[in-house]
Amino acid sequence: MNRIKTILSSISHRPYPLPTGSWSYYQEWNQVLFLHWKVPYEDLRNLLPQKLTLDTFDGACYISLVAFSMCRIRPKYFPAIPLISNFHEINLRTYILNDNKPGVYFLNIEAEKSISVFIAKLLSGLPYEKADIHRTGNVFVSNNARKVTSLDTTYTVSEKIKHKSALDRWLTERYSLYLDLQHHCYRYDIHHEEWPLSEVETIHLNLNYNLGKIILTDLRPDLAHYSDGVKVISWSRQPA
Repeated sequence: MNRIKTILSSISHRPYPLPTGSWSYYQEWNQVLFLHWKVPYEDLRNLLPQKLTLDTFDGACYISLVAFSMCRIRPKYFPAIPLISNFHEINLRTYILNDNKPGVYFLNIEAEKSISVFIAKLLSGLPYEKADIHRTGNVFVSNNARKVTSLDTTYTVSEKIKHKSALDRWLTERYSLYLDLQHHCYRYDIHHEEWPLSEVETIHLNLNYNLGKIILTDLRPDLAHYSDGVKVISWSRQPA
């Protein structure tokens, strides 16, 4: 519980206040690789529910691929169960600004374990899918045969970013997750300490992700980050 108190007491980096009410879930996002691309506004707008408003940075829209290891995810008052609570995940996300709350919206989300996918979809409503995901050191490999998506990357982490740019913060410091479920939009509020970021280079990258007119296959990212990770708490979903 002291860990939760520490997380909740660190709020100076948030763009808006913590939600009221009790939190619902604890989780850890570890060894996180971020790859970011600028994409055309209209192509991206067509992938989103009408109620959601795209956020832009200096007039540009972004999609990010986030590959990481989910650890110890659990409901409040319950212990983590390693078979379910620990798994590798890849999500493709874009950036939303609704009611002055900057957040993210998942365009695609894949996880390593079938049981974790089933439970995550059941409890959260997020569109998780099973993919074959393997991680060893700085090598991350994924294949989703059904959707014909894949990632094969080797990366090297270098210096910690001591002075983050405005874009670094814009891409990472997001505390709302937006969800379209049965034609209704919802928001999950989340909180964690500020992301510790490092510079990273993808020394090998084979990528196959296509979303409508947006073709990311073998496209080098415009920017990349790495983080050792953050400990996260989240609240129950609310209408957006």
